[in-house]
Amino acid sequence: MEQLEIMFNEVYDVIVVGAGHAGSEAAAAAANMGSKTLLITMNLQNIAQMSCNPAMGGIAKGQIVREIDALGGYSGIVSDTSAIQFKMLNKSKGPAMWSPRVQSDRMRFAEDWRLLLEQTPNLDFYQEMVSGLIVDNGKIVGVKTSLGIEVKAKAVVLTNGTFLNGLIHIGDKNFGGGRAGEKAATGITEQLIDLGFESGRMKTGTPPRVDGRSLDYSKMTEQPGDLNPEKFSYLDITKSLENQRSCYMTYTSELVHDLLREGFDRSPMFNGRIKSLGPRYCPSIEDKINRFADKDRHQLFVEPEGWNTVEVYVNGFSTSLPEDVQFKAMRSVVGFENVKFFRPGYAIEYDYFPPTQLQHTLETKLVDGLYFAGQINGTTGYEEAASQGLMAGINAALKVQEKEPFILQRNEAYIGVLVDDLITKGTEEPYRMFTSRAEYRTLLRQDNADLRLTPRGYKLGLASEKRLRRMEEKHGASEKFVQFFKDTSVTANEANPVLESKNSAKVKQQGKMFKLFSRPNINMADMRKFESVEDYIQKQKLDREVLEQTEIQVKYSGYIAKEKNNADKLNRLENIKIPTNFDYSKLKSMSLEAREKLNKIQPITISQASRISGVSPADISVLLVYMGR
Repeated sequence: MEQLEIMFNEVYDVIVVGAGHAGSEAAAAAANMGSKTLLITMNLQNIAQMSCNPAMGGIAKGQIVREIDALGGYSGIVSDTSAIQFKMLNKSKGPAMWSPRVQSDRMRFAEDWRLLLEQTPNLDFYQEMVSGLIVDNGKIVGVKTSLGIEVKAKAVVLTNGTFLNGLIHIGDKNFGGGRAGEKAATGITEQLIDLGFESGRMKTGTPPRVDGRSLDYSKMTEQPGDLNPEKFSYLDITKSLENQRSCYMTYTSELVHDLLREGFDRSPMFNGRIKSLGPRYCPSIEDKINRFADKDRHQLFVEPEGWNTVEVYVNGFSTSLPEDVQFKAMRSVVGFENVKFFRPGYAIEYDYFPPTQLQHTLETKLVDGLYFAGQINGTTGYEEAASQGLMAGINAALKVQEKEPFILQRNEAYIGVLVDDLITKGTEEPYRMFTSRAEYRTLLRQDNADLRLTPRGYKLGLASEKRLRRMEEKHGASEKFVQFFKDTSVTANEANPVLESKNSAKVKQQGKMFKLFSRPNINMADMRKFESVEDYIQKQKLDREVLEQTEIQVKYSGYIAKEKNNADKLNRLENIKIPTNFDYSKLKSMSLEAREKLNKIQPITISQASRISGVSPADISVLLVYMGR
């Protein structure tokens, strides 16, 4: 005991509790910004564990990973080094909807994360359960472990995932746990409630893992990766995938649904034993059968867990039904007739704390220097957790260094939308990011996350100079190429063969290439048929990123300019600050609901106040009048 007390005799700048996706990003950010950081977790073998499906990215989530990377976080790099398949989703739609996604090698993902963290200066590790916080006069001063060891710190980031009083359900059986095979964390919830925090319960689920050798893939639809796979990270640390592993798709059936229904009375989600809310957009197979009774089948995605393992993740079959019901039903799925289970699916209930109790920095309003990130805030998804961890780690380091906080606005990043949604609106079910949640998604594309955020990451001391220079070169090259199209003319004789090949109206006279390129059905491949364009690309040695950025800037310049103008207008309201601890109860002209919500959330700007559910434009007008606006 004495040796351990000597070991932790120093006061850390930042302690991060939990080493999932949020905790890993938080620890890396704080340490890379020069803060002496300690990462405490219950099992160091499970750093950045992919508890659910072995994949990163997807609709809106891929944009978040790119933003994390642009700021100097690690999720994009690890996604690249551990990828077994890459897909750019929604390529048939506009670039605002393009979303990168990788299938990952689960074991390699966790290993690469750990090795990166071990190479990070200023970062220490310790394996133990944190059972309590040390708070003095409303300020965090450290943590206490289950062995009674006290470790002092100037700031603490809680990223407890599903471990706070976690309870696992399989049919009518349940047992404590934060993840299959791992015990739950206790003590923290009760202490936070004593400190005045409001808490709640949420649930999430996971499907069975099966033996890939027992499946008949010939009966399923193969889903290969992209022919020319890209990467997540803007850095040239890894090469694009030369070989990829395919996923497969199959379907449930009426027979499968009937077999599953036999166990509904033993399902904790249907017999009322689980009362907490689960993720609306990733429902269990029981939920899907019940909610979409008109559907006679549902898609199942058969996802390999890595390059060499035979373990397979059955995406779309999340369940908490008894294991015998799961097995019997799954054996009736096409291609699964001889399936062997590695482990059954299960549901897990856990404690969370409504995020309206946080500031934009993710620091709690009640305890100075205490930050929450990830599922403790009621979110779901690796990417959402990682981005919150990054922001909490950045702001914890800045607070210790007595510097201005780092807050991203809604028009700057999906991360800004995520944080603002959480602390302004709260959540009563696990929050998941969608492109539809971002009102400025034309500005917040996956291709320009580096242009938006790398200068800010560099200023923080998080993004490297190499990263900044690479971004500046890309930006400069694409700007010059756009100008080339504005300056260069093409004759009708040169243009018309290209236009005819795309069934586009011919031109009668010479004109600028920019106008030609702006046509919806004309793309970069068409423009490269002009000798002057191809010569320019070869001489300037332009890469795929520059060509893509140039094409977007030419074809969507009008939309981008319009959205930027709208964002600038809204930012004027962001600049109107509301005094700290403003008493809304004295504004009798305002609705009672608005006064209650505003007093509870305490928005820092007029713009944030306008986004609170239950606050009407009339209420905002009253507030503006009172503030002399």
